[in-house]
Amino acid sequence: MYIAEQIIPGIIIAGPELEPIEGYICINNGIITEIGEERTCSSNIIAPCFVNAHTHLGDSVFKDPPLGKVSGFRTQKNLDSLVKPPDGLKHRILKETPYKSLIECMRKSLLDMIETGTCAFADFREGGVVGVAALNKALEGLELYSMILGRPAKPESPLNVVLAEVRRVLLYSNGLGMSGTNDLDLELLKEIVACTRDSKKLFAIHAGEKDRNDIENALSLEPDLLIHLTNATKKDLENVADAEVPVVVCPRSNLITGAGMAPIADMLEAGIKVAAGTDNVMLNSVNMFAEMEFISKVFSIEDRQVFKICTLNGSFVMGPNSTGSIEKGNKANLMILNGNSNNLAGTKNPVSGITRRARPDDILSVLHA
Repeated sequence: MYIAEQIIPGIIIAGPELEPIEGYICINNGIITEIGEERTCSSNIIAPCFVNAHTHLGDSVFKDPPLGKVSGFRTQKNLDSLVKPPDGLKHRILKETPYKSLIECMRKSLLDMIETGTCAFADFREGGVVGVAALNKALEGLELYSMILGRPAKPESPLNVVLAEVRRVLLYSNGLGMSGTNDLDLELLKEIVACTRDSKKLFAIHAGEKDRNDIENALSLEPDLLIHLTNATKKDLENVADAEVPVVVCPRSNLITGAGMAPIADMLEAGIKVAAGTDNVMLNSVNMFAEMEFISKVFSIEDRQVFKICTLNGSFVMGPNSTGSIEKGNKANLMILNGNSNNLAGTKNPVSGITRRARPDDILSVLHA
């Protein structure tokens, strides 16, 4: 929420390069009208909100499932048994879940996003038109910018039936978010892409999660967005960069499923636009602080770049209206953190402090324009 006119003092993580400035920020009707530099006595840290660029919110109905067979002290992880359509565990659960329960569980995850500093998210919505409708219903009255990417519920149906459903899905969504080229016939996917282009909507697809064998086919579809690329080679990344396709990485998800560790630094060095998402709610919370800390500490990427991946870079996915840097004229999608909390007190570099250690309980307020 935001108040019509307000002045907030503190350390401002300002501009596209996230430079800390001591001073104040003025907000009028959800727009940043002024940023002033001056000494203050405030311990506030004013930062851009998170963008959670890839979720599967329907999974909220079944959290923390078995990851595979247990042998002794070890779990033999099996990604396909969990999430591969049409018979993976999540798909079986979703088919059995009542519509009302689906909405209620997704809404709890949306509220959790708001409480943990997220202002925008992109969701791959299973369940066809019904799945898209459920998420739209769950969003009612909430201050979140959403990108809903649906998919046909029964892609094994005759072509004309599938395409008819795709057109209906596109009427109520921002586009399509498909599982992967190993899960569906490539010619069918080409027809689905053509429908999406006719509707002037977005087409996104998973690729390179379990192995790299589907990356070339995914790129042949000329997608607007790729998810994962966990097992991409440097040549794959060169091709993605040449095609100018943004990528969303989901490191915590890839780790827990055993899919591997995405080559994030190589992506950045190749010139790929990279954002981050928490992926399946059945596996991870929607807490982007956790995702950011994980990326910073496991991938050894510079803190400022990690913070960008989890905040400003989301505009590559969501569009410029979803979030933005703290600059005059931009929307005030901000989180105000307590720099004197027991956790953050003593932090010398606020960007590093937020990236490596900040938690949701450090948030004093979240402003959504």
